[in-house]
Amino acid sequence: MHLIEKLYTLIIFLAVIIGIGMGQVEIIRTNAESFIVPLLVVMLYITFLQIPLEEIRKAFKNIKFTYTSVTINFVWSPILAWLLALIFLSDHPALYIGFIMLMVTPCTDWYLIFTGIAKGNVALSTAILPLNLILQVTLLPVYLLIFGGTTGVIEFAFLVESILVVLFIPLVLALLTKVFLKHKQQLKDGLISNLSVLPIIFLSLAIMAMFASQGQLLLDNVDLMWQITIPILLFFIVNFFVGQKVGKIMRFSIPDRTSLSLTTLARNSPIALAIAMTAFPDQPLIALTLVIGPLLELPILAMITQILIFISKNKNP
Repeated sequence: MHLIEKLYTLIIFLAVIIGIGMGQVEIIRTNAESFIVPLLVVMLYITFLQIPLEEIRKAFKNIKFTYTSVTINFVWSPILAWLLALIFLSDHPALYIGFIMLMVTPCTDWYLIFTGIAKGNVALSTAILPLNLILQVTLLPVYLLIFGGTTGVIEFAFLVESILVVLFIPLVLALLTKVFLKHKQQLKDGLISNLSVLPIIFLSLAIMAMFASQGQLLLDNVDLMWQITIPILLFFIVNFFVGQKVGKIMRFSIPDRTSLSLTTLARNSPIALAIAMTAFPDQPLIALTLVIGPLLELPILAMITQILIFISKNKNP
């Protein structure tokens, strides 16, 4: 794992601070927004290029783990996120939307690191990764319309246009690149290896541009960010117990149960951020919610990892 990937949270935080600082210069503030979408398209193109879509079939070799994980991630977790948003964030539509966007997108990178640390089944967790990515890209617009359609924040036509630009264009370009490199495996492997850290860099630049253009508005509403903390904590606490309980009911081994917990806990803020910054350019609080998420998530996952290590040492499968 590259150093830049280990410092992901710090880099994102610094991008926010630098962006707000740059936004104090008028010429930067007025032009920064035009850089957001191109940076996000490049970020997602590189991200999709690294995902081995042909590996999806491997996820189905362990049918029981696959349908259990998919059910928790794409049926239970969206319902839980919606209930928490209704209870804690119904008076703040932007926070409501941002919270749901964060919680319905399972992680496609970080959870593997924590799974390895917690002695989980990393191979099993890796196999489910491409399926999680495809499902979240496909279902996120559906969740937004189902759970956020009554907030007054979402405009259907603009959402569809944004999804097309920021998700499907880079996805198609990545697929075409894979086809072009199909019989050039050495070149393909070298290209993917060299590009692996670039998504974080491009995401950080996009965040800097967003905060440069909208920074003052965010500073004026920073007190609202405390309201997002409680539902985020509750989401992780509830889903931790759900994952462990379901793992026991399904009679998973301790390593497989550990993989299930982390696969269904970790969230994928970069994908959600990319859509938020494109689909809701006039709602910076949505994007800010998705930036706050990882700042809370990573310490929480570190603590949960230690709990899972304790469980594996003190309980039998």
